[in-house]
Amino acid sequence: MTSRRSIFRRLGQSGLRIALAVVGFFLILWWFGMRTPGKNVSSAAPLSASEIELRTELVADVQKLAGEIGERNMRHFGRLNAAVDFIEASFSRAGLQPRRDTYEVEGQACHNIEVEIRGDRPEIVIIGAHYDSVFGSPGANDNGSGVAALLALARRFAGKQRGSTLRFVAFANEEPYFFQSEKMGSFVYAKRCKERGDQISAMISLETIGYFSDAPRSQTYPSWGIRAFYPTTGNFIGFVGNVRSRSLLRRAIGVFREQAKLPSEGAALPSFIPGVGWSDQWAFWQHGYPGIMITDTAPFRYPHYHEATDTPDKLDYDRIALVVSGMEKVIEGLRD
Repeated sequence: MTSRRSIFRRLGQSGLRIALAVVGFFLILWWFGMRTPGKNVSSAAPLSASEIELRTELVADVQKLAGEIGERNMRHFGRLNAAVDFIEASFSRAGLQPRRDTYEVEGQACHNIEVEIRGDRPEIVIIGAHYDSVFGSPGANDNGSGVAALLALARRFAGKQRGSTLRFVAFANEEPYFFQSEKMGSFVYAKRCKERGDQISAMISLETIGYFSDAPRSQTYPSWGIRAFYPTTGNFIGFVGNVRSRSLLRRAIGVFREQAKLPSEGAALPSFIPGVGWSDQWAFWQHGYPGIMITDTAPFRYPHYHEATDTPDKLDYDRIALVVSGMEKVIEGLRD
């Protein structure tokens, strides 16, 4: 009996130590990675006149990508290239000169599409979004919303040649089965940047930014430890980075919150936590560059994630416009 009690006592003590260690781990994460600067807001602001015009652009571009072109990936290679043509034409209409960064996948030429707005400093800020969609989905939110935002931001910075150089890049093949592999367009691009010695000071990945909900318990998280520190209503835009990108994340969300037009939450977390590396910023981390993801948190909120029902009518274009408007200020701040 005494021996059995001793065993139970040791098990209880071990369990307590484990629980305390887990709690301590998440408290450290909160202290170093989840506390973010600036004053947050609780709800979205009305659109300004310029944001109403921006909304019209976003609707048209998402409709083109997900409504007209539809599913675009290596199984639908013609549609993938139709997206390339559309993105290039959109850049050209803005007075920019698109360049194809081409590489081969399965015997086919795939293209990242880049435009560069040269500044007067050697540092480079990259704004990127992948234009492919997952198999079986038209990809309105994932990632038509990100590409529409990319195009809108490029239009607004066209001709503004001061501060750091800006590159706006639409990436191929982010989705499975290329996800987090050397065949991702962003991995190929980041590797070539590293080989050239490009001085990339920041990479911003625009990833699935179009769905918001004011319903209680509409937001989930990859673990209870993270859930304890964040809201359960999915009405915010997320800023997500790895631990090494903490300084970039804090600077970006701080500038975003100066506009005070949409709720925002941020976290710089270990990349092994599910969701943290789920986009093109991951590729830049592999080559030593700081990068963050701007996202509505995708599967942790959006019920149509990676489904055939991810269609243009599901998106909240008013709040996408507020995201883009805020990110314009963020990019200006990072460029200075």
